[in-house]
Amino acid sequence: MAVLWFVLLGGLLTFFFGVFVWVFIQHLLTIEIPSGLKHPVKLRILHFTFQYLVTLGTILEKMRICSIPTILQFSQKLIFIKKDPNVLVTDMHFGTVPVRLFKPKEVSSKLRRGIIFYHGGGAIFGNLDVYHGLGSVLAHETDSVVLLVGYRKLPNFHYPVIHLDCLNASIHFLKNLETYGVDPSRVVISGESVGGCTVATVTQALISQGTLPQIRAQVLITPILQGTNFQLPSHQQNQNVPMITRDVIITFLCRYLSIDLAWKNAMLTGACVPLDIWKKYSKWISSGNIPQRFKGKNFHSEFLGPFNEAAYLETKHILDANVSPLLADDKIIAQLPDTFLVSCEYDPLRDDVLLYKKRLEDQGVPVGWYHAEDGFHGCISLFDKPLFSFPCSMNILNAVISYIKGV
Repeated sequence: MAVLWFVLLGGLLTFFFGVFVWVFIQHLLTIEIPSGLKHPVKLRILHFTFQYLVTLGTILEKMRICSIPTILQFSQKLIFIKKDPNVLVTDMHFGTVPVRLFKPKEVSSKLRRGIIFYHGGGAIFGNLDVYHGLGSVLAHETDSVVLLVGYRKLPNFHYPVIHLDCLNASIHFLKNLETYGVDPSRVVISGESVGGCTVATVTQALISQGTLPQIRAQVLITPILQGTNFQLPSHQQNQNVPMITRDVIITFLCRYLSIDLAWKNAMLTGACVPLDIWKKYSKWISSGNIPQRFKGKNFHSEFLGPFNEAAYLETKHILDANVSPLLADDKIIAQLPDTFLVSCEYDPLRDDVLLYKKRLEDQGVPVGWYHAEDGFHGCISLFDKPLFSFPCSMNILNAVISYIKGV
């Protein structure tokens, strides 16, 4: 029996080591570290660890043992939560949605600003614990009541659950602001990555909710805002840059939208978009709207592949404004509140921010913008991780704090 256990253990170690070697070789061959990114060794370690977990999850998924989301979510259990003695933290549920409320302990003679925050993680990972530090810092530094929303994710929950969970949690909060000591005239909705996309969709949806307090401002940090054009300059320039590659973005998007991964190439080349629809939306999402300084020397304009009707029928819900808020009608965009946008130079999603910025400005919406020249996707979530924090992490956080304090 002991021999059997020894053989089993040896087999497992060999398997994990084999995956390690495979990912390490892939990492060296495909990953690109631009000279503008600081602390490249730390970044390589982070990216390698992420890719190792994704690859391990892919293999175990094909073996029908567990899924990629399960592996990534299990790794989050290693997160250590640092408590701030100046902030009172309360866990609760709004219906089926877990939320975490952060409130400064110091007594205030007046109602405080409210911040609703949706975390990132590609609909696969990220949770209340991973973003606990961010919620705590926002509450303390801006003297605000912060609601961190822990929406449901893959593998058990798909589109449109993130939008609905965040919308319903936000409506519940907005209906009870004074209960939480929040000034109804100073509510900010903020989020990062897929959470930034959800900020856009929820804020757009709340426009029709006339009985609720109006949102004072929205803050979108490195959001994904459309799934129609994956040939923008930032997608071309940063397709293999840490922490998240273009392939990972499309893969996570397909999983959340329940799109077969066989259609990834059609999405990449635009073959799933009918020409008439492309002409309708290209005025908002084409590379022609990107400032020249972001295009670089080797940029190639969009070239749509031959239209594939089957691909269109399987992927057409990408055109829904609740998936691609960049495609919302002008009359909706024009009613949006003051907006603060954060983009990172080395992020495949950089140009989504630039396109949304132009749309908002064209409709007269006041827009603030911070661009991290040395930033990469997801860096703000690392600000409180001592071994893996980057200068851009704190710079973005400080920019967000500064904007919110001015609201």
